[in-house]
Amino acid sequence: MAFDSLTEKLQNVFKNLRSKGRLTESDVKTALREVKLALLEADVNFKVVKNFINNVQEQAIGQDVMNGLNPGQMVIKIVNDELVKLMGERTEELKLKPAGEITVIMMAGLQGAGKTTTAAKLAGQLKSKGRKPILAACDVYRPAAIEQLQVNGGKLGIDVFSMGDKNSPVDIAKAAYEHARKERFDVLILDTAGRLHIDEAMMKELSDIKENIEVNQTILVVDAMTGQDAVNVAAAFRDQIELDGVIITKLDGDARGGAALSIRAVTGCPILYVGMGEKLTDLEQFYPERMASRILGMGDVMSLIEKAQTDFDDAKAKEMEQKLRKARFDYNDYLESMTQVRKMGGLSSVLSMMPQQMGAAKLKGMDDVMDEKKMARLEAMILSMTPEERSNPEILTTSRKTRIAKGAGVDIADVNRLAKQHKETQKQMKQLSGMMGSKNRGGLMGKLKLPF
Repeated sequence: MAFDSLTEKLQNVFKNLRSKGRLTESDVKTALREVKLALLEADVNFKVVKNFINNVQEQAIGQDVMNGLNPGQMVIKIVNDELVKLMGERTEELKLKPAGEITVIMMAGLQGAGKTTTAAKLAGQLKSKGRKPILAACDVYRPAAIEQLQVNGGKLGIDVFSMGDKNSPVDIAKAAYEHARKERFDVLILDTAGRLHIDEAMMKELSDIKENIEVNQTILVVDAMTGQDAVNVAAAFRDQIELDGVIITKLDGDARGGAALSIRAVTGCPILYVGMGEKLTDLEQFYPERMASRILGMGDVMSLIEKAQTDFDDAKAKEMEQKLRKARFDYNDYLESMTQVRKMGGLSSVLSMMPQQMGAAKLKGMDDVMDEKKMARLEAMILSMTPEERSNPEILTTSRKTRIAKGAGVDIADVNRLAKQHKETQKQMKQLSGMMGSKNRGGLMGKLKLPF
């Protein structure tokens, strides 16, 4: 995730705070100086950082904290609460009209921010919630934009209204609205054109669309990889056209992530969704408290549970949880779980939502299963086993492993590595399942069915 480096630095600061029985005012100021540097390095807006640190310091050196039983944890809680405030305190929803009426959503943004893909992702989200969305291709300047929207719409089973690239975006938007009304669609998403930079022509085009049809929500799409430029773009759009919300894309990348922490504070526009991957399902509703928890290394178990509950059957989940608790799961379970973890965005996505002490730290050295190509090789090895071998990993002798290696087109060392990994992770997963099962009555580990 974009905040990995920031998370690591904050964790080191908090580790030092926790190690002290009592805190002095000097301890707090030293810690907050490190927090300030970490936020600036994450590309958070300077003024935002200054206000943030002042707010935290004012509370952290109060008598209730300094004389409390655990001042270190109190300071961490204050930082967490201020992060939540910074990003908006509460989750903001798209404002949709009642079913039966048409809600018009206009997507805006610079070229390359992922606007066309995000429009399709958003339509997919709304469809999954029982809405009937239609996409309208209003970008007549970028040759591939219309085709890209049609391809993505087709993958999601969502209609795309297009009039080619010879009509004006305003005419297309008006015709799309009439088509949506006639065919009883209840959400119309307009994919407008982006530019390489903000210019007068782009802004006039957006204004003209809003003057000709009733646009209920204007959503700006910004790229997290552009750092502070994303905040500047959001401020410029807000000043020239009225914005109702922001979607930040590519927050799963290695960008510094400061845009997510700065946009709300600088522009006043709520963050509605974040793009966390390239798949058309990789769009997450933005929860300030959950994002703060992830940034501080405390994970986002609620989002993880929701992802698991979307895809997994409860009966099978309970069965798998029992196997995990007893460390008795075979290669059939391994194979099934790979498919299910892929649905959740891959293992790296799952681990990014776990508390650090339960996620990546527990599974250090298991990088093999995070790489898609390596996962395909693991699948090939398992599929080269007989049904008996898959059910009873203990019977894998050298001769059997040799046959499996030939069948999968790999070296026997790869098969040995798989067998060793299976044994090692059984021990680790039994510990992890106990930790998470005790904290989540729904039996999170059973729902996850992690591929080990």
